[in-house]
Amino acid sequence: MAAKTFTRLENGKLKSQKAIISSTGAANDGDLIALDSTGRIDPSVLPVGVGPDIKVIEATEALNAGDYVNIFNDGGTEKVRLADNSNSRDAHGFVKDAASIAANASVYFEGPNDDLSGLTPGQRVYLGTAGQIISVPLDPNTEGGKIHQFLGIAIDATTVNTDIDDCILLA
Repeated sequence: MAAKTFTRLENGKLKSQKAIISSTGAANDGDLIALDSTGRIDPSVLPVGVGPDIKVIEATEALNAGDYVNIFNDGGTEKVRLADNSNSRDAHGFVKDAASIAANASVYFEGPNDDLSGLTPGQRVYLGTAGQIISVPLDPNTEGGKIHQFLGIAIDATTVNTDIDDCILLA
C-alpha cells in the first residue's frame, strides 16, 4: 500500500505531500512517517539502538525477500547485491523485502530471516549461490575456490535466526 498523503501550508498555499514509509537518513529530516503495508513503522525510521540493526543501501541487482546479500564499494558508494558462495561474495546481511535494481534495500545484519521455506528446526544453514542458503556445508575436498560461510540456525520451517560468521575460502 502506498503511503497516505497529508496537506501542509507552503508559501501561503496548501500542498499535498506523501508521508514516507522508510528513511534514507538525514535527507528525510522533518518528513512525516506512515505505517508500512504490515501496519507497522519501518525499522529504518527508528533511532539507532531501537529495533533491528539495519542500513538502507542501493541495490545493484534485483533482490527477493529472504535473500542474503553482500555489501560492496562501488566508486566510493556502498551498494548491495546477492551474496554468492561461488564468486567470493560473502554474506553481510539479508533483506526482508524485495528490491529492484537501483532501489533502496533495507539490509538486516542479524536476527530472524523469516522469508524462507522448507527448513528443518535446529538445522544449520550456510551460504549458497545467488543469495540462497544450503543445509549441507561445502566439501573442502571438492569445492575449491568457493567460500564456506555459516549463516545461522533454522528455528522453524520459514525462519533462520541469522548470526553470520566470517567466511572461509576453500583451497
